[in-house]
Amino acid sequence: MGNLFRVEGPVKPGLRMESADGRRLVLMQGGVPVLFARQRVTWYGLHYARTGRYVSPLAPLRAELARTVAEFAEPGSEEWAERWAAHGGAGLRAAGDGPLHEGEWHLAPDADRWFVDGNWPKLLAHDPDRGHLTWFGYGDPDEDARDLLPLRALSHPEAPRVKAYRRQYREGVLPPVFAWWISGLNSPVVLDGHDRLTATLAEGGRPRILLLSRAMDAARIALWAERPVAEYEHRIAALDGPLGPNRVAHMSRQFANTLRAITQTPAVTRAWPFPGGPAAWDAAVAAHVPGWAPDADR
Repeated sequence: MGNLFRVEGPVKPGLRMESADGRRLVLMQGGVPVLFARQRVTWYGLHYARTGRYVSPLAPLRAELARTVAEFAEPGSEEWAERWAAHGGAGLRAAGDGPLHEGEWHLAPDADRWFVDGNWPKLLAHDPDRGHLTWFGYGDPDEDARDLLPLRALSHPEAPRVKAYRRQYREGVLPPVFAWWISGLNSPVVLDGHDRLTATLAEGGRPRILLLSRAMDAARIALWAERPVAEYEHRIAALDGPLGPNRVAHMSRQFANTLRAITQTPAVTRAWPFPGGPAAWDAAVAAHVPGWAPDADR
């Protein structure tokens, strides 16, 4: 399940990560910083600051389109996800300030089961413009253990646009949220669908996410698949008896799911050098998010 597609260009996209020294990061869009981040030296998380300048690269989704897709495919089904992945992929390829650059990409449901169900309520209750994300789920404090980073402040649950999406959620036709996996943040960010995300959480639901990521190259996929392939062949060879065919079918389905997860595992996100290095990064922070001083040792 999912949508694998190849992009021939540009070499440097309008929405891109830049790195000053490996731990000082900035997300640029159209030459303007939209997110600063600094990884902790302990590797337990990062501090971030949004600038309020982010703009979705996708055109707004009309309610008519949402209902049309739901008429042809059961919401949440594989076909429904693939239809929305095709729509989102086409929009991103046409976007001037999107994240796509030359190479192969996935836009698909989360194959690695990244999102923890218990973390969703934290996002609506705790989403500061200047905050901290913890990694590996240990909490520091607990509300900082979130699995998705919005690139702009979430709207109020009673905002008019959010209320319209809440009606779509109750009708069962709400489109997915489009997110982008950024390995330097060790977190997906919301590319498009901030208000759909708020609407779903305000209704007590869990959002359907389509996750954009760079596709791993064939050589790495083959390397990661070596052990599962050997284990599958060994187990199949050991099966016999009257229940053998049923067990083979079951193990084959499990094996197919394992290979699918491997092929959809995100590759490392590319980051371009931030001109001027750490000193220029510090100056940009002072200019765009004055007063923000991330404690890298925390």
